[in-house]
Amino acid sequence: MAEQRDDIEVTEEKSGNKTKLLIIVIAVMLLAVISLVAVMLMGGNDEGATESQNNAAAVKQAPIYFSVNDPFIVNFSEQSNDSVRYMQVKMKVMARDQRVIDAFNAHLPALQHELLMLFYSQNYDELQTSEGTKALQKKCLETINRVLKSETSMENELEAVYFTSFIMQ
Repeated sequence: MAEQRDDIEVTEEKSGNKTKLLIIVIAVMLLAVISLVAVMLMGGNDEGATESQNNAAAVKQAPIYFSVNDPFIVNFSEQSNDSVRYMQVKMKVMARDQRVIDAFNAHLPALQHELLMLFYSQNYDELQTSEGTKALQKKCLETINRVLKSETSMENELEAVYFTSFIMQ
């Protein structure tokens, strides 16, 4: 009978060791999962914070539009096989900083001159395509930003030029 008690005692000790081992393994795995979740949440927060900061910066400054009151009128008599052709352009500009709009307004005579020179240098046939019109719009933006940069020491620029009326005949 003593042998049976030894067997029972040995058996009881083995199951107690297995239970302790199982509890330790579960605790280690639970700790690893919690650590992994914590790391993922911390990493996700940084990306989310950066995105929200970028969105907040974009939302903070609303677009400011300025309308150029006088239309630009250009003739193409030399390019149109002796028939006189005209182009009339009305435009608005857009920036996100009022100082850029103020600088645009302050230097409007110089800008009008540079834009007229740009319009005079265009080819009538090329402007009849949408690609030609888009290219002219891009050149207008580049010309305006170049003049503003040379006349002022501002870092910000105009973001867009919009043709509100574009007539060719």
